[in-house]
Amino acid sequence: MDVPAPASAAGAGTDAVHGTVTGAGKPLGEARVTLFTGTRSGVRELGRTTTDAHGSFRIPYAEPADGVLYVEATPAQGRRLRLRSVVGFGAGGGVPRRTESTVTVDELTTVATTYALAQFSDGRGITGPSPGLQNAAATSFGLADPVTARPGEAVRADSANSETLATLNTLANLVSLCVADSPRCEDLLRLATPRGGTMPADTVQAVLGLVHRPTLSPGVLYALSRTARVFAPALTAAPTAWVLALRHTAADLYAPGRIAFDAKGNVWASNNWLPGTRSPSPFVTVLDPTGRPTLGSPIGGGGMKGGAWGLAIDHDGSVWAPSYGGDAMSKYSSAGIPLSPPTGWKNGGLVKPQGVAVDQRGNVWIANSYGLKGAPGAGSVVVYPHGDPSKAFTIEDKSFNHPFAIQIDGQGRAWVTNSHLSFAAVMETKRPEQVGGSVTVVGPDFKPIMSTSGSSLQAPLGLALDSRGNAWVVGFFSRAVTRIRPDGTVAGTYRLPKTVFPWSVAVDGRDRVWVAGFGNSSVSLLCGADTTACPPGTTTGTVMSPEQGFRNKAIQHLTAVQIDPSGNAWVANNWSKILPPTGGVGLVELIGVAAPVCTPLTPLPRRPSAAAANSCPR
Repeated sequence: MDVPAPASAAGAGTDAVHGTVTGAGKPLGEARVTLFTGTRSGVRELGRTTTDAHGSFRIPYAEPADGVLYVEATPAQGRRLRLRSVVGFGAGGGVPRRTESTVTVDELTTVATTYALAQFSDGRGITGPSPGLQNAAATSFGLADPVTARPGEAVRADSANSETLATLNTLANLVSLCVADSPRCEDLLRLATPRGGTMPADTVQAVLGLVHRPTLSPGVLYALSRTARVFAPALTAAPTAWVLALRHTAADLYAPGRIAFDAKGNVWASNNWLPGTRSPSPFVTVLDPTGRPTLGSPIGGGGMKGGAWGLAIDHDGSVWAPSYGGDAMSKYSSAGIPLSPPTGWKNGGLVKPQGVAVDQRGNVWIANSYGLKGAPGAGSVVVYPHGDPSKAFTIEDKSFNHPFAIQIDGQGRAWVTNSHLSFAAVMETKRPEQVGGSVTVVGPDFKPIMSTSGSSLQAPLGLALDSRGNAWVVGFFSRAVTRIRPDGTVAGTYRLPKTVFPWSVAVDGRDRVWVAGFGNSSVSLLCGADTTACPPGTTTGTVMSPEQGFRNKAIQHLTAVQIDPSGNAWVANNWSKILPPTGGVGLVELIGVAAPVCTPLTPLPRRPSAAAANSCPR
């Protein structure tokens, strides 16, 4: 029978959610069902009821304007089984609001909701700031459809090229072990307990523990999952980590090089080549937070000719992208309209531009790389003052040597990696460890301050800064991640397996370090300067992913990794084959694994705050 809703909602509901609660494939009668809304202000109950003998329920409610709506169900006896499903989400994100009137609440929707909203979930429920909260709720629909109780469209669309469907079903089978509240449920909760941590109280907390610690007990949990066969197809072998990866494809999204997120969480990507060719792409791709093309994507014009390893978003929300093949810069409005001329801006004598960054004063900095071949010492940094190409000037220094990445620190200084790359010389000498490399710091007065070099900086490509101003640099040939202090001294060198060939690096909202591996198609996670964000016993630089990184059939040879406001790590499939060089397909999203960051970068990584009026500084 129905339990009266709270006075604030009873009789005032202009909407109602109907649904069914099932467990282990059967209706759950007499289950307690509660409808919640979670916003940046906290969690509020909108109504509650009890399911009938067929597992059905109905809850009237007054729909809130923003945040997320979700249903939670627990059986009449015992609370170790806790099921969840997202009902809808409001305005404030990068996806139009959506609310379902009919939902199914089961193990599959529980896994989808918990993974997608992992960075917004705690003992109080689901809560957090926009746009990350709404975007995360929208992502849950791509994992599991709450209306049909089937795997979501994003999972089904790429099931042949990913282990995600099987992993999703395996996790749902584990949750189903708690329907009967058997000893196997106790085993699940015990195995999902992090070292030195507290045993999860219920299935939601157990799954949440696997999102935050994806390397927990993969072999033993896999064996336990084999005792339940409710959801299929499931994994046929133990995974190395409990990671859900979604690959997003779109027209002309091919050989993507670099990723950037705008203020709404839309993902922008440069494209090296046209699909199936090695001809330079004239398009920039924009996907919404659920991986669907938006803003008229693919966007042509503006002088784009082979997007390079660079994307930056300025203070007006406009996007700057290097045209590597056009020796120019392209610019697009926040609405996706080209703002640069048909041949792009060539001001400053651009030759094969790569990394791009925007400083606190709106100056656009460009790493003028002179390409991946050529004489040592070639390269410069070009600046468009306040984004004005007509006033371009060039910074030259003896330390510049095929500059590649560029990032701005909290003092307005530009950090530039010097890749030293001359692939012709590498092939001739067969000694890539002797390529060399360095990092140059340029002051806000546009004068070079210092340069750092060392054996770990062999062909340094990507660079990212943490909240303390440390620079994290990956050496492509040294297979190392180097941490450089704000004063330019090396604080530590952390080696990755020889097969990784790291290309790019990103820092999340808790200063953890994410590395994209080009060689073995992997994503590695390192403990950063804030060791409180890492498991007990780990130190700065400890690798927290499996030895060969997080891997999935959807992941190809990577050149970029970035973190979005919902806590998803996105990577760019730049190549699918190394010999012969063949373009990669799509962007891959690792769901809920990272601490969210404000986007665009401001410039150092900062976690969005639910306490402030504006969740991110402007």
